[in-house]
Amino acid sequence: MPPTEAQDRPARLTVGVVGAGRVGPALAASLQLAGHRPVAVSGVSDASVRRAAELLPDVPLVTPAEVLARADLVLLTVPDDALAGLVSGLAETGAVRPGQLLVHTSGRFGTAVLDPATRAGALPLALHPAMTFTGTSVDVQRLAGCSFGVTSPDELRMAAEALVIEMGGEPEWIAESARPLYHAALAIGANHLVTLVAQSMELLHDAGVQAPDRMLGPLLGAALDNALRSGDAALTGPVARGDAGTVAAHIAELRRHAPQSVAGYVAMARTTADRALDHGLLKPELAEDLLDVLADHGDGPGPAPGTSAPDTSGPHTSGPDPDAPDPDAPGPDVSGPDTTGPDPDAPDHGPEEGDR
Repeated sequence: MPPTEAQDRPARLTVGVVGAGRVGPALAASLQLAGHRPVAVSGVSDASVRRAAELLPDVPLVTPAEVLARADLVLLTVPDDALAGLVSGLAETGAVRPGQLLVHTSGRFGTAVLDPATRAGALPLALHPAMTFTGTSVDVQRLAGCSFGVTSPDELRMAAEALVIEMGGEPEWIAESARPLYHAALAIGANHLVTLVAQSMELLHDAGVQAPDRMLGPLLGAALDNALRSGDAALTGPVARGDAGTVAAHIAELRRHAPQSVAGYVAMARTTADRALDHGLLKPELAEDLLDVLADHGDGPGPAPGTSAPDTSGPHTSGPDPDAPDPDAPGPDVSGPDTTGPDPDAPDHGPEEGDR
């Protein structure tokens, strides 16, 4: 028999979305592909209305209470700081129905934040996609193979796993107590990566590079692949080599041309030096001068007249690095662009969202 298309299968659950930010409509669209039926969505901003119309056409826009009245499975995709108040308000007004699946997508919280609704009979799930979202249809495709941080009561683990798999994701179980640490880890990796890349592109542009994105693409892709495969063993560049003079020259140049970048450079260089020392990549005899430069916040001398330009491109360019891993394995896309601008309904995801 030929396979049955999703739209031809009986819908198993009606799905509602409270908060039509970048995440909720994409997850609902993924569930629709799996045979579920979106029936209601709520959102207040113009961006939310447009997003819902694009990803969930013909699904009515209603109030949050009406979403809960119509749906068996409700996705609560609002900003972290609004989640607790929303859940309490829905429970206090009697909007929550016994046996209703209530799913939030916050990376920060587990299921405890849903306790008011759980006491009203709801079935609580925390399903956080470790992916950044654009608010467009490309997000549905990106969910294929995306890891989800999942927290649920033991009796709902199978249901949580099934929903994640139906959306194309891979469940990764996170203990309730570990959710804040899990979320912090994703923010460091995904959100800070966007800041670093954007800052690097600005500096390259100021240095006269016509296509910073084209220059950085291969370098950053290889660095990400190496880091995912080998962790700290992938470190290269002047800090890992202990080139104190080069680091001092970097800081001197940043002070002249981009003083707002100095603090971040010094903080990351210190952390890099500590990790390189701990893993035996940075020789202790070279680390002393380097750490002195960083302790002085880069007040050391710049390069002597007539010396070559400092190495600012990461990998050592004077020859192959025998310790550098082979950048063969592809890494995940964790830096998807945020193309919609600020949106009061949008959860701050970012691996945001990864990342929230």
